[in-house]
Amino acid sequence: MYSNHDSKSRHDINIPQEAFDWYDEYAHGDIDRRTFLKRLAALGVAGLSMSAISGALIPNYALAEQVSFNDADIKASYVEFDSPEGYGKGRGYWVVPTGVSVDKPAPAVLVAHENRGLNPYIEDVARRLAKAGFVAFAPDALYSLGGYPGNDDAGRAMQKTLERSKIEADFSAAAQMLTQHQLTTDKLGMVGFCFGGYLTNQLAAMRPDLIDAAAPFYGTPPQSPIADIRAPLQLHFAELDKRVNGYWPDYEAALIAAKVDYSAFVYPGVNHGFHNDSTARYDAKTAELAWQRTLSFFQQHLS
Repeated sequence: MYSNHDSKSRHDINIPQEAFDWYDEYAHGDIDRRTFLKRLAALGVAGLSMSAISGALIPNYALAEQVSFNDADIKASYVEFDSPEGYGKGRGYWVVPTGVSVDKPAPAVLVAHENRGLNPYIEDVARRLAKAGFVAFAPDALYSLGGYPGNDDAGRAMQKTLERSKIEADFSAAAQMLTQHQLTTDKLGMVGFCFGGYLTNQLAAMRPDLIDAAAPFYGTPPQSPIADIRAPLQLHFAELDKRVNGYWPDYEAALIAAKVDYSAFVYPGVNHGFHNDSTARYDAKTAELAWQRTLSFFQQHLS
């Protein structure tokens, strides 16, 4: 990757596994912030204060810029798109390699965020894809509510008020826009994280006419029929992510029954969110391995 920060003090802190598990519950709405912090306070880890642990777990997006907005190899902006079956209008982060033109289009990758809107980490993922030669587009599911509010707690609360089917329709409309854009080829990939991992699985099943390769990170199975998936899948899981991993045996059996082309990687000793470099869940070596696999997967299937 293109890292320009030193995250040692944040990511190398020795946090007990219970704290990671509680943060996962908190991040996915199973417990509130007060309960999360109360549990941390009772943990009593020698040499670590509650504020040190919570500060390491809660995202610090200043750490999440690996490719600058001003990088000479890319052009980044925000664009709107029509979504008649979703929330009417969508908006997302649009990043294009500088060498791309109408005469020289590039394959596209749709990027799906977590359950809190289009935060700076997901924007950086889009820039990383463009740096690797893909046209990248990351919609914000919160656009109809004014967009990502700059705060994950508020973003999570906002996203809870939206209808999942309309979010799916917005991302479907974004995929349609990408395939029809004059700067893109007829090949479209999709990558997503957490809720975005679910969306990636879902669009592969819901829009097999559009998705040519899908790489969900710690995503739950689709609601649409798994047998409808036509795109190859590359699935990434964290060994310690009990919540998402609990769905995998049945999902894998359905993929096998449907003869879907898939590969799955379970990364040892890491937590849900290991690719997100803004929190202590980040594992640099694993994130790099998973990302290089993702880029190679897209290069193989979208070229």
